[in-house]
Amino acid sequence: MTTYDAILLSSFGGPEGQDDVIPFLRNVTRGRGIPDERLEEVAHHYRAHGGVSPINEQNRRLKSALEAELARRDIRLPIYWGNRNWDPYFADAVREAHDAGHDRLLALVTSAYTSYSGVGQYREDFEKALADTGLADEVSIDRIREYFDHPGFVTPLIEGVEAAVVELTSDSAEGAADAVARDDIHVMFVTHSIPSAAAEASGPQFGTGGAYVAQHCAVAHAISETAAAGIPWSLVYQSRSGDPRTPWLEPDINDAIADLAAAGLTKAVIIVPFGFVSDHMEVLWDLDNEATATAIENGLRSVRVPTPGTHPAFVAGLVDLIEERLNDVPLQQRPHLTDLGPWPDHEPVGARAEKVVAR
Repeated sequence: MTTYDAILLSSFGGPEGQDDVIPFLRNVTRGRGIPDERLEEVAHHYRAHGGVSPINEQNRRLKSALEAELARRDIRLPIYWGNRNWDPYFADAVREAHDAGHDRLLALVTSAYTSYSGVGQYREDFEKALADTGLADEVSIDRIREYFDHPGFVTPLIEGVEAAVVELTSDSAEGAADAVARDDIHVMFVTHSIPSAAAEASGPQFGTGGAYVAQHCAVAHAISETAAAGIPWSLVYQSRSGDPRTPWLEPDINDAIADLAAAGLTKAVIIVPFGFVSDHMEVLWDLDNEATATAIENGLRSVRVPTPGTHPAFVAGLVDLIEERLNDVPLQQRPHLTDLGPWPDHEPVGARAEKVVAR
């Protein structure tokens, strides 16, 4: 049995007021030399919400839900919360944990898929936090595996798609004219676009798009087969940024919606933000605002499925993932819903980083 003495809830972070927006965006774009004038141009979605990203409150709720589930199972591990780009930072969380006597941390990252930003960058963040605090020889940070196809992550999405199909195919209060036939629905599984080169680097052995695209395709297929059998679906992307000359994963969801409408084969789209664990700003702005508006402009109905958030199945699944590490569950015995899983563990960083991991 592996001994950990605390959980490190690890996330992206976000501003909590108008004065935080530009400093936060400086952190996000650190090292790229982007002037504040340009950052202000891309800050509009935060400005429109009072400078507050919902991600921090979502993580507070997730932390509380996890603490309750751990207590219910009599797992006595405190949870410390740290972020990449805003307070509380990883270094703050690591220092707080160490000051309380904890030196074997198990990181729970709010990213389900394999990519540099979801895996490699977090590892670098943890290493930097240990270096900045001077605790690299005293504290170790391990992390749970990527959980893209864990039942706890996928079940809320399945339920959301099932509910969306019912909503679209049922008569509304206004009459039967609003009902859409199953044949007239298209499911759009949407995730964050990343540079094509970064996708390839996530696992070239998985073909075009690397492990990042392969994992998303596998999960989309699993959800579709269970919740929307016979309804066509596609993998689309959102939130691309950076140099327009750099190839990123496509198609963008707005282009895909317009193309579907132009083809005349679809009357409604179900938008499934399955690349994310919570309804953070990019989900609210890029999907609830922009993609929904694109659907309306093109004469299509749309329903956006909720992210897992604090769904009981997701919270329980995350604690299951913690328990499989505590109990050294062999890789082949770990739950997974696609042929790509279960994903292997990662090497820990910091003290005692020589631990053998399940592969």
